[in-house]
Amino acid sequence: MTTNGGAAKALRISQVTDNQTVAYAASELAKYLTSMTNLEIASGTGGIRLGLISDFPELSAPTVDDPAMDDAIDLDVNGGEGYIAGINPRSVLLAVYRYLGELGCRWVRPGTSGEYIPTLGALPHVRLHETPSYRHRGLCIEGAVSYEHVRDSLEWMPKVGFNSFFIQFRESHTFFDRWYSRADNPLIETEVFTAQQSREIIAALAGDMEKRGILYHGVGHGWTCEPFGISCLGWEKLNEEPSGDVRQYLAMVNGERKFWKGVPLDTNLCYGNPKVRRLIIEDIANYAEIHPEMDMIHFWLADGMNNHCECELCRDTRPSDLYVTMLNELDSLLTERKLSTKIVMLIYVDLLWPPVKEKIANQERFILMFAPITRTYSSTFKTSGPLPEISDYQRNKLEMPAGVDLNIAFLSAWQKLFSGDSFDFDYHMTWEHFNDPGYMQISNTIAEDVKALKDIDLNGLISCQTERAFFPTGLPMVAMGRTLWNSALRFDDIAADYFKSAFGPDWELCRAYLTLLGELFDPVYLRSEKPIVSTEAAERLAKIPAMIQSFAEVIERNIGSENPCWKQSWTYLKYHAEICTAMVPAFTARAMDDEALALSRCKELIELVWKLEPEIHEVMDVWVFAEQWLRFGKFNLPEKK
Repeated sequence: MTTNGGAAKALRISQVTDNQTVAYAASELAKYLTSMTNLEIASGTGGIRLGLISDFPELSAPTVDDPAMDDAIDLDVNGGEGYIAGINPRSVLLAVYRYLGELGCRWVRPGTSGEYIPTLGALPHVRLHETPSYRHRGLCIEGAVSYEHVRDSLEWMPKVGFNSFFIQFRESHTFFDRWYSRADNPLIETEVFTAQQSREIIAALAGDMEKRGILYHGVGHGWTCEPFGISCLGWEKLNEEPSGDVRQYLAMVNGERKFWKGVPLDTNLCYGNPKVRRLIIEDIANYAEIHPEMDMIHFWLADGMNNHCECELCRDTRPSDLYVTMLNELDSLLTERKLSTKIVMLIYVDLLWPPVKEKIANQERFILMFAPITRTYSSTFKTSGPLPEISDYQRNKLEMPAGVDLNIAFLSAWQKLFSGDSFDFDYHMTWEHFNDPGYMQISNTIAEDVKALKDIDLNGLISCQTERAFFPTGLPMVAMGRTLWNSALRFDDIAADYFKSAFGPDWELCRAYLTLLGELFDPVYLRSEKPIVSTEAAERLAKIPAMIQSFAEVIERNIGSENPCWKQSWTYLKYHAEICTAMVPAFTARAMDDEALALSRCKELIELVWKLEPEIHEVMDVWVFAEQWLRFGKFNLPEKK
């Protein structure tokens, strides 16, 4: 019921479709409208009606390829009357958040402290009819996480347009163990965390996804281990030799069949052996049969590169040909068992080189995943001119492509053989975000990459990343979600809207500060794509402490804001300033070629981050931060005693 001016006397929300995701959408709509208007929400019929587009005879169904996988929304709400509809239950939830977004709600990071909720005297007329730019809009578990970290991510994702989540491995134990065992941070007491506890978390997260209708991607690595009785919880070394029963199935490299560098997960198998292939595909089919909740199962080979079998059964056949052979065998087995599970196939490291003999028999079964892990993030997918030629395949002597154009050339070669569904699996926020302390360059790269996905015939992005990537801001993540939903959006507009919502009146000063901070650190330099020993870099870094100090006044006058979202954003920025100040001496010493001083300063930096972890853990993955500079910063970190 509304007044003539559109202001609701009471708000009535009714559910046309009997579905738990639609019911959740209705509860979310009621929660936020109550917060914005302070009006009572009534149940019953009429008012704002929620349901599937097919439940409203007056609506025309949008044209999509797959109503279960694709999203589309249609809504028309004037005051307290109208409808909010989606092509599937998940789309109804997405439509609710799009409606709330048009009313001014913003979600700048997970959790209630990341919500900017305006106060409204009346509900304006909102009319939207949208189909997202891309089908695949998701995140993948990485880093170190708790159940709460991932749960909060799943709650936040649909609010900015994401629709998918990928839980790696069968139980993701390595990611949960990093958090709960706390083996990296000597300031926090260690606890024992078991694989069974990880399985219980995964079961709970599956329920969280189901409630929201989020598409469930699962497994990935592990199929080269588990079917052969080798436990595969992560990338840990196994301090024992493979048994005779297992050894016969391992890849022969340099005349030996053994775990590659001691890591089972990094060990490829003898894929030319039909028994090896059969054991793998039977295990995948069995797994699909008992896990109908998974919309897509990823079938990946071992991690690492240049580690493929050189025996007489394999050496004359490209790994990608043997991989396609297994994919076809898997499809036949799944078809025989009447299983419709989609299988995600991975083109990655050695598999970037496409097959020359085999072809995918049933392209409808598979989704191609392009994973350019060795690419640079100093360039985007926006290319011009002809693509370069790819090199010949040389078993176990390959140089992986760093240039974006060359990576796309490999994708293009595969696309000549496979025209089915596909997406980018990328690593902007795995560790690359720490190379850009201001988050501005990486945010723009994400937005431009997403815009260009159509140009390289990919239908979206699943971001391989830590769930806690909102420090100093959530701009990279919001830019990712919003651009995947609407690739026509301008990054500058997304950024301006984000900073206004996250930081309030002084948002322009904050944006300028973080932009300059990033330029002075120079992401290209931190990526070691410029000479590490550099007087120019040292001189540029020397300007940062004074710049941070001069901005401290702006932080202090905003940190007491009455708006809880703005207050928390500025609080995080204060901690971020401390960390950036500590980064300067470490990288300055490195730039001046003083390895001993650089190591000492790096230890101080990591110790500061460990100390701040209780305050920043919801937005920053301290484990990944320390790992980043251990692996890529050429520092050595102290081991926990």
